[in-house]
Amino acid sequence: MSLALVQSRALLGLHAPAVTVEVHLANGLPSFALVGLADVEVKEARERVRSALQNAGLEFPANKKITVNLAPADLPKDSGRFDLPIALGILAASGQIDAARLDGWEFAGELSLSGLLRPVRGALATSLALRALAQPVRTVLPPGSAEEAALVPGTEIYRAHHLLDVVRQFVPVPPPNDDGADDGGWQRLQPAPPAPATDGPDLADVKGQAAAKRALEIAAAGGHGLLLVGPPGSGKSMLAQRFAGLLPPMGVEQALESAAIASLAGRFSPAQWMQRTTASPHHSCSAIALVGGGSPPRPGEISLAHEGVLFLDEFPEFARSALEALREPLESGRITIARAAQRAEFPARFQLVAAMNPCPCGFAGSHQRACRCTPDQIARYQGKLSGPLLDRIDLHVEVPALPPEELLGAPPGEPSGAVRERVARAHERALQRQGKANQALQGQELEQMAALDTAAARFLQAAAARLAWSARSTHRALKVARTIADLSGCGTVGAAHVAEAVQYRRALRAPA
Repeated sequence: MSLALVQSRALLGLHAPAVTVEVHLANGLPSFALVGLADVEVKEARERVRSALQNAGLEFPANKKITVNLAPADLPKDSGRFDLPIALGILAASGQIDAARLDGWEFAGELSLSGLLRPVRGALATSLALRALAQPVRTVLPPGSAEEAALVPGTEIYRAHHLLDVVRQFVPVPPPNDDGADDGGWQRLQPAPPAPATDGPDLADVKGQAAAKRALEIAAAGGHGLLLVGPPGSGKSMLAQRFAGLLPPMGVEQALESAAIASLAGRFSPAQWMQRTTASPHHSCSAIALVGGGSPPRPGEISLAHEGVLFLDEFPEFARSALEALREPLESGRITIARAAQRAEFPARFQLVAAMNPCPCGFAGSHQRACRCTPDQIARYQGKLSGPLLDRIDLHVEVPALPPEELLGAPPGEPSGAVRERVARAHERALQRQGKANQALQGQELEQMAALDTAAARFLQAAAARLAWSARSTHRALKVARTIADLSGCGTVGAAHVAEAVQYRRALRAPA
């Protein structure tokens, strides 16, 4: 047979469109042509496949005109994931394996020059796409990638270490262990999620800062964004690094979606399974690095923090374009990356924790050191953060510097486990009442679920009028009040809950 078809998949965002690898052998001047909108690393497969076949002891049809087409032709293809299907297509077209037995199988894997299979990124995203198909498909992947893909229930994943391990399964005479038994190099993997990793840093390490810890608990229970403002060394970064340990446990679907994005970026680790990650990009990162981009589009830090925490230290030092790009995903929980050739959409349901100094020197309002900044310098520094962006952050909290006697003599604080239990109970109350976190409430749904009593309604109206809040600020304060009521086990939001929520809408103002 001179024509063979092998199935594989490309990656386009979190989608995995099907790709048919068509291999044709013909008489003529010997050549190896690869077509189908292939990127540079895909075209380099010609040399990898040639060497892998020869070093594995298989026949490479060097006297033939080889044409490989990756269909559909208008779909971009990148990475070395097509090495294995190209090699199998050549073997099937030259009659070395049974082409008919390849039906119902999909392949992905990069080949080394010796024929060993190397992992490919996005295996978990590909497996999620396969689960949506009505017809089950068997997939062959290299070590590392196969374990990722097997985390998705309802999929049939096979792991192969070497090209010869795959070839043995598709020769005209099947081997005795073709039922998927482990022969050392070929094995069907059963879904076996790794054990969740142990807890990270404990909140008990942070001494004092009762107000900031209370704000962290509220933010974790309701899914609210948080801005920490204080002088250098006051504990803002310590608090932010322990925030992920307070969040409610992840569900399996949440864990799969989060892990799929990490797999797409080549950052998945079994230790991250069922763990809420904390992404903390440096303040010099670009807007594209933060929200995603490139060609083809790749997820940015906000998507890698999906179902976790995005910690932005030195908040005003980020590029203005990068900060303003956060406004849409903070509202919608998704980011759409549009380019001239293609468009991709990634989930971005993250909890923002930002930290900043109140002024360039960091000591404005401090009782321990004098600030050396002028009012104009403070105004320019705080003016780097736009009003619409600050409006979208629910909790604004001051983190003052601790005096030495409180820092050295205070006992350890409350551990993360105790706080996490209260957060989980409050989160469960919100889910039972409305099916979503309080931060996701909108419009009439917010007014119905908040259930303000008469005194609380009057208090909120007076506060919003006096502080000149926008409609968004008023609604966000109402969401925070609803979360505070959930933490206290109250079905109705009272004036005390609203009063506490109003305290967390601190506006940055330069001192006179």
